[in-house]
This record gives sequence, structure tokens and C-alpha cells, in this order.
Amino acid sequence: MKKQVKHILIVSLGMMIFSSCKKELLSPIPQTSVSDATAFDTPARIANQVNSMYQAFKSGSLFGGRAQIAGDIIGEDFLNELTNGVTGVDVWTLNATGTSANFIKNMWSQAYYTINICNLFIDGMNAKGTSVIGATLGNNYIGEARLIRAITYLKLLEHYARPFADGNGSKPGLPLRLTGIKESGSSALVRSTVAEVYAQILTDLNFAETNLPANYTSAILNTTRAHRNTAIAFKVRTYLAMQNYASVVTEATKMVPQSTAPFSATSGVANALQANIVNVFRTPYTTSESIFSMPMTSTAGDNPGTQNQLGYYFAKSTGNGEYSLNPSGIYGNAGWTATDARRNFNATVSGKPYLNLKYNGPNPYTDFAPIMRYSEVLLSLAEGLARTNTGVNAKALALLNAVRQRSDVTTILAPVTQTDLINAILLERRIEFLGEGRRNFDLMRLLQTIPAKGTISAKASTEAGYIWPISADEMSLNPLMTDN
Repeated sequence: MKKQVKHILIVSLGMMIFSSCKKELLSPIPQTSVSDATAFDTPARIANQVNSMYQAFKSGSLFGGRAQIAGDIIGEDFLNELTNGVTGVDVWTLNATGTSANFIKNMWSQAYYTINICNLFIDGMNAKGTSVIGATLGNNYIGEARLIRAITYLKLLEHYARPFADGNGSKPGLPLRLTGIKESGSSALVRSTVAEVYAQILTDLNFAETNLPANYTSAILNTTRAHRNTAIAFKVRTYLAMQNYASVVTEATKMVPQSTAPFSATSGVANALQANIVNVFRTPYTTSESIFSMPMTSTAGDNPGTQNQLGYYFAKSTGNGEYSLNPSGIYGNAGWTATDARRNFNATVSGKPYLNLKYNGPNPYTDFAPIMRYSEVLLSLAEGLARTNTGVNAKALALLNAVRQRSDVTTILAPVTQTDLINAILLERRIEFLGEGRRNFDLMRLLQTIPAKGTISAKASTEAGYIWPISADEMSLNPLMTDN
């Protein structure tokens, strides 16, 4: 059997397909495995491939934990407590290298592993699978694969490429791998531009929107599997990253058609805010607000694993307390009122504040990992409207207050200028998504300086280290790759 090397993407499709190192007649297919020759022969085998894509995507090294964690610890709202290289101290200090950073190497590796599983699945469906299960279901499944691929590329762009705003996407982006790799020696690929990668992301998400189911038959599937509104919500995030605010408004309005509160999606899954934000982060984790989350269970291999879990990083009582809340960050911001229910996620432990209760499940940390919530769509639409209209846009303000008053009915935000409104929306995002990985995304897309924290100096968008270096593994295996 060929040696499986995750980084150069010699993978077994769905972790179930094997390739022989000899000619077919000299190495017959083992009876205890599913070969790539037969992996798409039955509906059950195809469904297993779909599950394997989600399993790779929800790895603790990716969207099971570290993708969200990385998005927060780069910014100024958390302080590192344990100086542990495995848990991202070099990421927090803005001093990571491609040769030693655990986060940088593992996220790159897992992301491209996931992308390759998606590519192999798409290839297999186009070659055989769709003829087995029919065009409608086949395109549903391909839509899921393309959405997972798109979200993964979007996360890679956030950390390993210059923001779209720097040169309108003209800077080096990522190796854009769109076909499955089964053999060694296939890793050589130049970096596409940032704009080219974004264009592919949108192409994938447009396909997904057209072909994904409008909804599923249960709340758990509507939360953990991609549906039409999932694709729309990620198109909103993608256009926000590109500062294409008119398209943000166009896409988000599909899910938020109302001019005034209450706001809710009127087609597909009936996504809406929860009356109590706590419910979003407590079992069963399947509220109408949870557009896309990764499920976790206590079964071995079905949770983030050691030093990857959201609760392990941010909670002190039930976790390891790797990162406390920075008193000079959003925790100490006067705009986050004492009457806001979201402050109940925080607690002082051993004299320091922690995000102690947002993820409060103990080991093995089976809290679902949030990736997209309806409140993000509302705030993204608010920002799109605020930036494309002069003055204080009425719907943008209503959307902002819908999110704020869900958690603090005593506060009515009343910005008086367009700039005030935009700043209030950006502040609300920091409060609402604390510990969910959105802070770095906002800093990068706006080319803002990463603020100082503790003993760590601020880092301007023009400075080295503003984005991550490329993984040394990629540099060694891809002769056409260039570093940041």
C-alpha cells in the first residue's frame, strides 16, 4: 500500500479508499476495504464519502476548534496565560514561523487534506457517483463538497494571504487545488492571486446555493449539514471580506427580507435569533440561530481532541484557561454594558476574567463548534447597508439594535452619523462573536492594525507578520510555492 502522507494530500477518499503500489493484477483489491474503483458503486458508499468530508472539516485542527481559536487569539481581546507553543503562544505574540508554529503547520495541513477529500469526492461523483444516485441527490452532495471546500479556502485566505483590500486581490493567494490528488509528486502548483481564489470560492458557493436542499427533516441536520441558507450566509461573509458591500446587501437580504424587527429567514430553514443567547451554546445546540455548527460527541475520535477544544482554551473552571480576557480589550469596553446578558459568559477565576461559560462542557469538550450564526448575517447586512447609504440607515440601525437588545433590552443604540453607525456595528461584532473567531477576520478585511495587548506591540498591516508565513511543509513539498 502506498504510504499516506497527509500534507502532500496522498489521502484515502473518505478514509476508506486504498490504492495499490503495484499493477492491478498483481495487487487485487483487499476484501476488507473499499477501493477507489468501487467507492461510488452504491448509495451507501457515496453517503459515507459525504460523512468523511464533514469529519475532516470538523477536525480539531480546523473547524472543530483551532480555526475559531486562531481568529481570536491574534487580536487584542485575549491574554495568553501559559506560554504554551502547542496552544498558540507564538500566534498570540504575532511571531509565528512556518517552521515551528504548531497552529500554522497543522491548520494548513488539515485544510488542504479536507480540500483534497472534497476534490476526490467531486471527481468521483462526476465520473460515476451521480449516475448511481441520480442528478438531484448527486448535485446536493457535490454542493456540500463545494461549500466545505469554499469555507476552507476562505479561512486559509484569512491567515495566509494578504487581505483583498490590499491591491484589490492582486497579491499572491493560495495554491488553488481543484482536482483530487492520489499520487505523490503532484504537489507542485503556483499560487493563484487572492482575487482568483475568491472567485473560485464564490463559484463554489453559487453552485451550492443552487443545488443544496432548502432544508432537512430535523433540527440537527439543519444545523450540522449544509443547506441553501448556509451557502447564502457564507456568500455574505465572502463579500464582506472583499469589501463588496453592495453584494453583501443583495445576498443577506435573501435571508433578512424584513425592513423592521423581528427579522427571520422566510425561505429554506427558518433561521432567526434566539430570545436567549445562552440557548445557542447549550445542548442540543440546534436552535434556529445556528446556521452551521460542527457536532461533537464523547465517542473517541468524534470530538476535537487534545489541546484543540474551544472550552479547553477559553474556560478556566472546566478547561485549561490558556487565554484570559484582556481587561483592556472588549471585556473592559464601556460600550459593553453591565446589563448585557453576554457578560454572563464571563467569570473571574483566580483573580482574572475568562470567557468561562460560553463553552462550559467538561472534558472531552463536546460543545458544538459554531461556524455561522444568524446574528452574523444580521450584523453583516447592517454593515453593508451602513456603508452603502449616507447618514444613519434605518434598517441597519434596526438590525444592530435587534442583536443588542436580544441580550440587553435596557440599551437602545442611537449613533448620529454614518461613521458612528459603522463603528457601533464593528463593536457589536466583537461582543457578539467573542470566542467564535471573528476578530482577526474583521481586522484583516479592513486592513486595520492589530492592536497592542499585554507586552505585545501593535502590528500595522504593512509590517511583517501581519499575516502568517506559509507552512514549511508546503514550502518543502511544493517547488513552485513562494513564502509570504
